[in-house]
Amino acid sequence: MSNENLRRDEAAGRSALITTTSYDVSLDVRQAADPDVPGYTTRSVINFTAAEPGASTFLDFIGSSVHSVFLNGKGLRTEDVVDGSRIRLDNLQAENQVTVTGTALYSRSGEGMHRFFDPADGQCYLYTQYEPADARRVFANFEQPDLKAVFTFHVMAPAEWQVASNGVETARTLLTSDPATARWDFAPTEPMSTYITSILAGPYFKAEDRWQATLDDGTHLDVPLALYCRGSMAESFDPDELFRLTKNGLDFFNRLFAFPYPWGKYDQAFVPEYNLGAMENPGLVTFTESYVFTSRATDAQYQGRANTLMHEMAHMWFGDLVTMQWWDDLWLKESFADYMGTLGVDRATDWDSAWVSFANKRKAWAYVQDQLPTTHPIVADIPDLEAAKQNFDGITYAKGASVLKQLVAYVGFDAFVAGSREYFRQHAYGNTTLSDLLAALGAASGRDLAGWARQWLQTSGISTLSLQLAEVEGNDDGALGLVTIVQEAVDPVTGRSEPRPHRLRLGLYGFDESGALVRTDSLETDIAGDSTPVPELAGRPRPALLLLNDDDLAYAKVRLDPVSLATVLESLDRLSDPMARALCWTALWNATRDGESPAARYVDAVASFGPGESGIGVLLNVLENACTAVERYTPPAARQAVRSAFLAAVEAELDRAEPGSDHQLAWARTLATLSRQDAALLPRLRGLLDGTAPVQGLAVDAELRWHFWHALAAHGQAALAELDAELARDTTASGRAGHATAAAARPDPAVKAAAWQEAVHGQTLSNQLLSATISGFNTAPAELLAQYVEPYFGCLRDVWESRSIEIAGRIVRGLFPLDQDLADGMEPAGHPVVRRTDEWLAANPRAPRALRRIIVEQRSHLLRALTAQAAVVVSPA
Repeated sequence: MSNENLRRDEAAGRSALITTTSYDVSLDVRQAADPDVPGYTTRSVINFTAAEPGASTFLDFIGSSVHSVFLNGKGLRTEDVVDGSRIRLDNLQAENQVTVTGTALYSRSGEGMHRFFDPADGQCYLYTQYEPADARRVFANFEQPDLKAVFTFHVMAPAEWQVASNGVETARTLLTSDPATARWDFAPTEPMSTYITSILAGPYFKAEDRWQATLDDGTHLDVPLALYCRGSMAESFDPDELFRLTKNGLDFFNRLFAFPYPWGKYDQAFVPEYNLGAMENPGLVTFTESYVFTSRATDAQYQGRANTLMHEMAHMWFGDLVTMQWWDDLWLKESFADYMGTLGVDRATDWDSAWVSFANKRKAWAYVQDQLPTTHPIVADIPDLEAAKQNFDGITYAKGASVLKQLVAYVGFDAFVAGSREYFRQHAYGNTTLSDLLAALGAASGRDLAGWARQWLQTSGISTLSLQLAEVEGNDDGALGLVTIVQEAVDPVTGRSEPRPHRLRLGLYGFDESGALVRTDSLETDIAGDSTPVPELAGRPRPALLLLNDDDLAYAKVRLDPVSLATVLESLDRLSDPMARALCWTALWNATRDGESPAARYVDAVASFGPGESGIGVLLNVLENACTAVERYTPPAARQAVRSAFLAAVEAELDRAEPGSDHQLAWARTLATLSRQDAALLPRLRGLLDGTAPVQGLAVDAELRWHFWHALAAHGQAALAELDAELARDTTASGRAGHATAAAARPDPAVKAAAWQEAVHGQTLSNQLLSATISGFNTAPAELLAQYVEPYFGCLRDVWESRSIEIAGRIVRGLFPLDQDLADGMEPAGHPVVRRTDEWLAANPRAPRALRRIIVEQRSHLLRALTAQAAVVVSPA
């Protein structure tokens, strides 16, 4: 619909006119289990006030039809007031009540009310997902974050189902006219935004517990807890561990924030085909069910789940209790939750590597995003809902959290916590902007944060820090001369140089008597401007490694000086500190991505030092990077040699790894990934699948089996009948996705044509199966996919206009012809796909901003890969 994309100015005008007080919402999903029934009845009763009696406003609703609209007791003609996704309300009074009844549609895209039929047992499951603005797909409402209200929900559903919402259940009544149906009534909520309301319904498995605590001020809390997952996954569910983490988190955050948990109960549901990692709906948090580990999972995956759990719990305060006024300030909730999630894992669980994982994974995401031409300030310019959808990115989450970590170091942890507590007290159940938070933190710390905010929150791009080491004439004893920290920082949006203030540590590392590379000293310093001398180091013995940003306090890319680089390339496995190792891995990877270091050098480092990496999260990340370096950043003429050598190293480590260890599983997954492009070890994969050549301790379970089948199928060595037989053994949702990927990976022109047709023009694939099909389609030799370049650019506008933004985004991003090689003598910008992309952008200047953003970003990823392939790099001294 042409008017789905609510603009910021429209939202501001509406919130200036009206104030919402309450919603009473009824949903009838009793026929959801019938796949031939596309929708359900929805009824909203909304009470609101108007500042200007006689004025007009509008409601939001995206559904099949609107049956009736009553405003202040008067029936309105739907044909007069319904316009696409909006319902016009004229001649408002000071106090108003509007009642809208309509039919909403079940979703297969993860937007609105998602309906899923479990392939394992045929059961039907429902859940809702709204952010940023899909509550209007379920019930009529004023869909913007600053129009908060109290919500009361009622749901009619099959009596044997579990049904939950934000509020506690107050009644469950069997219908006398239909004993197979029950009506659930839920308590009114505290005031909240529409996008965090939630409904869950279906034959879910449910576990229950309670969390009780007495806070420092004497407040006693008794919070009911519940966990949900699909019935077919109950055997793999681990509620005891999840309840333990939940209680630890509630203990930690309630004491940290000194504001008692405000939402009554705390349910957590793990749901299928989820578009996100999780969503912070108060009282009913939803998570992707990939966190229910049905196959062998590494410790890093368990830690990642704990981090997400803590992230969402922090949102109960940052985002739910206090909410941004508009999506410009999305970072007010997401950056804080990202920082607090890591802090929660660090302070409230048994893991001691939370900040290493943050440096290794989350900040790496931010570094990638911040180098795209579409990067933006943490406080972004979000003119409409489509732009808001695109800004759930590495800037808003991980860069924002990284900058907050810097801010904590700058103002002190105690002041940061004190400011946060005052922020909650002042703005509970309200909406805020940047200035509100800065006022609270500034008052607590005694610092004027306006300058800090301008430099860090309102500029774009990433600083690159390097060391300039002055030569000392006649110096034969290896002493350091003047050391200067050089900062390069250009805002890619404005083109201006934006050197930022950093508080960081410079670590000095040397070899001890055992040969380990250990920190011998550390210097903390503030830097600003283009260069900052460090006179304290002059005359000191030259360490083997000078590590900028030691302990990862600052947000910046780091370049290693030549001596430090040589040390890292020779002795990375001897560096004893896990954080220091992670930072060195990151420096090597950033140099590879930037074309300053050959991809083969990074791959060699992973082959040499990966086996000694004790942190499984770091190992998984560097193995993934190495595969990318092989397939996208290595020049085509050298790729097979680099891939073959790395594949041999991976196989050797699989055989050497401790049986049953996380490391063994990591090497096995990497073997499967590399084998999609190299057939040398396919017989070995066959032997692992059929059990004729097992590896001691390696459980070839469902997830790993589908990895192996994907590789075999990519070389035409897996018949469809074999894949169907595997699916018959694994009738799960993940098995169905694995089958779709492997089936589409077969290198047959007819297979690729069918996958393209289904993804681009079909309407039957759910969000999960669409992504799986696209993944399989893209697993193919370049010559097999070359014919789809023109159809891709030809279908973009139609896809964007005919699909929901979630599905359209998956198609546009996933099918971009990203995997390309640079021919000899060709300039990266002259590659045919780069030129075709430029032509499309030039010909479509008025295409939706969100669509153009995806195309621009994909072009940037492609150009970076081609540039890396073309780079001529001088080896380190």
